[in-house]
Amino acid sequence: MYSALLATALTGFTIVNAQAPGAPLPVPGVTGRLGDAEIVDDNVAGVTYTAFLPNRTTSDLRGYVAGTSNANGTGVNFAISVSGFPDPSLGPFMYHIHDQPVPSNGNCTATLAHQDPYIRGEVPPCDPTHPETCQTGDLAGKHGNVTGDPFNTAYLDLYLSTHQGPASFFGNRSIVFHTSNATRLNCANFTLTSGNSTSSNGTSSGGNGTVTGSNPVPSPFTGGAAATFVSAGAILAGLTAFLL
Repeated sequence: MYSALLATALTGFTIVNAQAPGAPLPVPGVTGRLGDAEIVDDNVAGVTYTAFLPNRTTSDLRGYVAGTSNANGTGVNFAISVSGFPDPSLGPFMYHIHDQPVPSNGNCTATLAHQDPYIRGEVPPCDPTHPETCQTGDLAGKHGNVTGDPFNTAYLDLYLSTHQGPASFFGNRSIVFHTSNATRLNCANFTLTSGNSTSSNGTSSGGNGTVTGSNPVPSPFTGGAAATFVSAGAILAGLTAFLL
């Protein structure tokens, strides 16, 4: 029986780690190394952060992504209006909140990886039917890729914060749009356009830490796929020891 269980576990982890190349599918049950994302329920109403895509000679992509705290304090309402995408053959086009802001030279690569306080990694892809298991910054993964040009959409995301302090706060980060092969088309920093982001409705951790009233320092990027692989390997090693 133990041999059968171990064989099943090995098969499962092979599937998870085989998702890196190509276009893999979501794997049910995959979550962050620190668990599922927490619902943020202490946002102060009326706080808006907006990222305006700048003019670039290398891209025709223009528009904005705005996130406004929900009136009841739970989650963030996003409104997105973007146009100027390149040839559809380069899609599907995706967009995410990235860990670091865009530097003064406009280099989108310097924004590093997706906002990911629960250390989930990008592989396997987000399962939109279980958004709590996704990277907090994976907006396209949770709510869908770009569906047309112009692209206009709106939705509520329960796992992001407009309050400075928790790691789920996105106001000091950036938005990045890219092609299916991860080429970054355009990017912009979020800036406060309405309300007060330093007040809070409560003490919800809202993403891996209590509210402190100051911006979090994003953790260094070490590679989403590598983090997933290490986590899976550690779990598998423990399971092997137990079964044997």
